[in-house]
Amino acid sequence: MKKDYIRFHDTGYFSKLMFDFLDENQEIQVFYNRYPKIENFKSQIEEKRGSFDSASRITLASALSKQYKKIESSELTIQNIESLKSENTFTITTGHQLNLFSGPLYFLYKIVSTINLSKELKTKYPECNFVPVYWMATEDHDFDEINYFSFKGKKLQWNRASAGAVGNLSTEGLEDVFKVFSEQLGNTQNAEMLRALFSKAYLDHDNLADATLFLANELFKDYGLVIIDANVAELKRGFIPIIKEELLEQTSYKCVSESNKILSESYSIQVNPREINLFYLNKDIRERIVFEDDLYKVLSTNISWSKSEILKEVSDFPERFSPNVIMRPLYQEVILPNLCYIGGGGELAYWMQLKNYFDKVEITFPILLLRNSALIQTEKQAKKLKKLDISLEDVFLKPDALINKKVREISNIDIDLSVQKNHLKQQFENLYHLARKTDESFLGAIKAQEIKQLKGLENLEKRLLKAQKRKLSDEVERMTDIQNELFPNGSLQERNTNFSEFYLEYGEQLIPDLIENLKPLKNEFTILTV
Repeated sequence: MKKDYIRFHDTGYFSKLMFDFLDENQEIQVFYNRYPKIENFKSQIEEKRGSFDSASRITLASALSKQYKKIESSELTIQNIESLKSENTFTITTGHQLNLFSGPLYFLYKIVSTINLSKELKTKYPECNFVPVYWMATEDHDFDEINYFSFKGKKLQWNRASAGAVGNLSTEGLEDVFKVFSEQLGNTQNAEMLRALFSKAYLDHDNLADATLFLANELFKDYGLVIIDANVAELKRGFIPIIKEELLEQTSYKCVSESNKILSESYSIQVNPREINLFYLNKDIRERIVFEDDLYKVLSTNISWSKSEILKEVSDFPERFSPNVIMRPLYQEVILPNLCYIGGGGELAYWMQLKNYFDKVEITFPILLLRNSALIQTEKQAKKLKKLDISLEDVFLKPDALINKKVREISNIDIDLSVQKNHLKQQFENLYHLARKTDESFLGAIKAQEIKQLKGLENLEKRLLKAQKRKLSDEVERMTDIQNELFPNGSLQERNTNFSEFYLEYGEQLIPDLIENLKPLKNEFTILTV
């Protein structure tokens, strides 16, 4: 693979908060712990080692070992799980929903980032072990966000009713999705591999959590990836004190609200806290817990408790209490010896809302790292871009902006009337000067005439551009086609396309090539030519 880079700033697809984060803007440093530089991990290691006890390590390793009895894993993954018992072992974590067949392509980029950062840290700090972790969002209940994936521009959707946590959802009905997917794959060896992968994951497992565990393990087991389903009682017991504090004190609401007030002055807020940021999880329900009329209640049910009753429920059944988006990151950092969380721009934005909360409950805040982002293009597509003289920066422009820019560049006439506009403005300056010397009451009339004539030039410029687009329609069509190929639905490829499209072409070599070429600490957008 040939690789090129452009700055995240030059893509037009990331937020001001992410730009300020990447630029190490001092104004937002209070909202994260340490900047993601390799040398900063030394202090992060020392801080996390001092706050994560051996009992938590043993509990974690035990829970993971039980989960991995369900699947056949690599020796490296098993070694990584066992190494978690050691005080010199730390995790690098990413999280993702249980999207059908992994969902958008960036699922792979997240996990590749964790694997590669773990490798880099091992080289820098050989006395420690670093384990890449994928945290499955098994407790989510937003089924509509995960029940489909896109393949060659078509949406393959799993249509069924759902309730409760998606991890427990039966895989019933996925035979229909498999049939449609299978018909579109063709008859190549790679197509057969994709059929087998989908079938073994979703038709041979009873629930979505187990299916996703199998899928992610098959794709990444050779790299020692450890996959965790944290929706188990033995792990949630370690979270009991914080669950109880949340119910009694509403700590997260107070702390996150304070942070949001400051952040909202300059940035968009990703999430807003509830007074209680916990769901009640049992069988087919995952509903919010609220405090009303001196009782704790589960919305949309008849379940309620007094204060003493709910505290007993927490002690007896911690697995029934599910953190929402505000508290899930804290739960992760309580049960993992984690150094770094790797996520997309939206994820890191809401993590930054939580730093004050972490400090209040005295849990070490991880280093935050923006995951690798990439655009994969074929050599044929790269040649097309070169022939059309479209640069890497140009291809990321919005469609209208790209066409307007290129038409102006290749046109045999000058469509830019800036010279004429400046000349017109200078003429009106002379008129203003004359009016001030004679009768200032004419100033308004002159201004109105200036606006009218400038608008006329702007309209003429637009008409000339439109006419030239028609004249250069072949070039415009080719530019539009190549951009649509690389940016499906007018958005980043990684947010739409499923990995299967590239696996169908490149097979098992796809993931090793991504491992080789994506550099997590480079902090630039990668363009890969295959």
